[in-house]
This record gives sequence, structure tokens and C-alpha cells, in this order.
Amino acid sequence: MTSFDDLHLSPSIAAAIERLGWGPDDPATREATPTAARGHNLVLVAPPSPSYATPALAGMLSRLGPGTRGLLLCAEAQLGEWALLVTRLSGDALRIQVARGTARAMRRLQAAEVDLLVTSPDTALALHRRSALAPDGVRAVFLAWPESWESQESLAPVMQDLNKDAQRIICTGAPDQAADLVERYARRALTVGAHAAEAAAAGTAGPVRTAGVSWERRAQALTDLVEVMDPVSVAVWTVDGSRHEDIGRALPRGDPGVHVVTGDAPKAALVVAFDLPARERLRQLLSAGEVVLLVPPGTESYVERVASPLRPVRLPGLVDAVTAEAAGRRATIARAIEERRAGAAILTLAPLFERYDAAAVAAALYELWTASAATAPSPAPAPPAVPSSAKIFVGIGKKDGATVNDLVAVLTKDIKVDRGNIGRVELREAYSLVELPAQDAERVAGALNGVTIRRKRITARVDRGPTKPAGAARPRRQS
Repeated sequence: MTSFDDLHLSPSIAAAIERLGWGPDDPATREATPTAARGHNLVLVAPPSPSYATPALAGMLSRLGPGTRGLLLCAEAQLGEWALLVTRLSGDALRIQVARGTARAMRRLQAAEVDLLVTSPDTALALHRRSALAPDGVRAVFLAWPESWESQESLAPVMQDLNKDAQRIICTGAPDQAADLVERYARRALTVGAHAAEAAAAGTAGPVRTAGVSWERRAQALTDLVEVMDPVSVAVWTVDGSRHEDIGRALPRGDPGVHVVTGDAPKAALVVAFDLPARERLRQLLSAGEVVLLVPPGTESYVERVASPLRPVRLPGLVDAVTAEAAGRRATIARAIEERRAGAAILTLAPLFERYDAAAVAAALYELWTASAATAPSPAPAPPAVPSSAKIFVGIGKKDGATVNDLVAVLTKDIKVDRGNIGRVELREAYSLVELPAQDAERVAGALNGVTIRRKRITARVDRGPTKPAGAARPRRQS
């Protein structure tokens, strides 16, 4: 029998992973955890839910600390989930920075105050270009379901500068789509989980209902589902116990018809998969009752591979908000009637009541009321500014190996300049000129200062054009 001592985990992380419900003899723990803890490359094939990565992540976190920095790259929408998971695993043992922007992360990285950086590939690239990330100092990189990222273009510049001995862990739900990444960045890695050929041959597990929901609102979605579907009994299935406390707050406490489980789900009128299940697990859930999958953004393609047909469940949303707004207006009218504030109005409308049905008069007044609210005069708009542009001088050019695409990428991804606002880009031998709206030029030039392009830290300023030396005499016209 395997013990946590055999998995090369730090004592605090071993205790944390056990609290979350992972045992040392679980297949994922037995294979992924010691491989990651020893610093070897690893490919984990699993559905796109962060909980599946717990054993591998625990092994990687056990290697980190002062002087040994790690990097976890995930889709922007998943940052909150990963922040929660790494915090529950590491506690206070590691200094973690979850970066949705660059300012705070850059300061902490430059001060060597970060053991693990959790961010998106685009933000990582921005930090790299500002020489804050320093990939050669990163000892472990965790790529979380890269097939769900909007783009993988930002990954290459970061990965190519990694130390060749840095550990690479790739989690993927589509090994066929991630094959190029594995070949490029994690060759000879141990693969744990279902293989692509097995997954393709298995087909879909069966029909399910789906509820589209953000990662952060999954617990709240359980409350909405129970309210909308009103099942006699409900079983909520999760990969591990990491979110059981949140689920317990969302569902009625003490209800004998509610069960929160890992492993096999019991028979129930409704089975909700809080985490996305693997195909074989989904078959077991379908045998227990009608299944609803919570589908966060970026996981739709995985769901289509494992289940069919899909029938959506409409959770409270826009229609309910409009209904509530209409109810609020009715309440306003009812209060006016009950408070008898319509005396003068009745005298005005009495002749209309003699000619038209009262309901038609009320409907016409309501339309006038809502129309007048929608077309209420607003402050006069300021006169449109005269379009103008300015050029920014950027201290990098052809001799440095720079391209127009390099400059445009930095402006759009790092400085957040709208691509439509970028005018002509003139690439000269030793410098470049970029045309931008005049009102943005000073801000963009300041933000560009210090950015690294093609391994060169650049300078930038608003280009004022050639200037005449002070005191220069005007040339005399010769007759």
C-alpha cells in the first residue's frame, strides 16, 4: 500500500491533498504526484476542470519556494478557480500572485516576492517583455488545458526562453489537439490518463442537459437548477471535496433528498455534474438519473465530444430580469392608485373613458410613459474633436530584427491599444515610427518605455519632427 511519504510531497501539501479527498492509492495520485514532485515532465489527460489537476499540481508545488519559482498558465476565465485551488493546497507555504494585469505582478516579481505566478499567456508575455518574468529563472511551468485558450501565440516567446531543465506539465482534455505542444515543449513526458485513441473509439456517453455558467457561479447555479427543475431528489457529483463547502452553502441544509458525492452517484431524480466528468464516469451518472452538466466557458467542445444530444437548461437570466422590471413598474402604478394621487388626472381622462375602453386608455398612457422615459433629453454632446494623429518614435528597427508585427503585438496586447487606432507603422533601419491618435500618443509612449522587444529594452517618445537649432540664422537669399 502506498503512503503519502512515498509521493515526495511536503508534509503540509500532503495533508492538504488528503483533506480534499485524494488518497495515496488513487491512480492519478500514484502516477502523477511523484512524477511531478521529482521534477519530471508530465502530460495529464483529463476533462477541463481544475480539480483533476490536484495530484499533479501538489507534486509541482512541493518543489517550489524561495529561489525556485513556478508559472501556471490558464485561460483568463479560470484564474479565480486556480487561485482557489493553489491556495487550498499550499496554504501559507508559498507566495502566490494571481495576475490579471501587469502592474502589481511586475513589482512583486522584480522584488523576488513570488514563488508561483498564476496568469494567462497574454499577461505572461507582457511581463516577459518588460523583463519582469525572467523565464530562465522559472523551474516549473504548468499549462492548463491550452486547447481552450483563445490563442497560443503568446506562449512561444515565453517557453523558448525557459531554462532547458525547467519542468513542463501539460493538462489537456484533447490530446490530439495538444500533440504539437507536447512534442515542442514536453518531449518524453510521462502521459497519465485516457489516451486519444481510446477516447475516440468510445463515442458519446448519452444524452444530457447542459447549463452554461461561469466558473465563479457554479455553486449559485445549483440553487437556480433546484429552483427551476424542482427535483424530488438531487445528487451533486464532484471530482474531489475541494468545493463541498461552497456547495453546502448553496443547497438546502438538512434536506434528505440532497446528496453531494465523489465516486459513484446514487440514484436520484436529478444528477448534477459540478465538475465535468470523464466519459466513463458520465455513463455511471446517466445510470443514476437525469444528468445536468455545468458548462463553463471554454469547455463546450469537450462536452460535445463526450455527450450527445445536448439539451440546454435555461437558468434565471435576461428574461427574468425583464420580468422583474415589469413587475416593478406595475407595483409603482399600484402604489399611485392606492395612495389616491390621481384625482386631477381622472378629471382630465374622464372624457376619454366615455369614448374608449379604460384598458385601451391605460395602455396608451403606459406607452407614452415608457417612450418619454426612453427619449428624455440628455445633455448636449460636446462638439466632435477634430481628428488628429501623432507619431511615436520607437528605438528599435530593422537592424535589431524587429518587424511591424512585433510592434503591433506589443501595442495591442501589452499597451491595450485598439488595433483600429494604429495607423501607419514605418520600420526604419535603427528606429520605427508609429502613427496613433494624438490624444493617446503621450500615454502610449510612456507605457512603451522599458518594454522588451527582440531582447532589446526600447525607448519611446512622441515624435516632434526635425527641429531647427536655436539661434540658427536664416539663410540670405542671393540675387
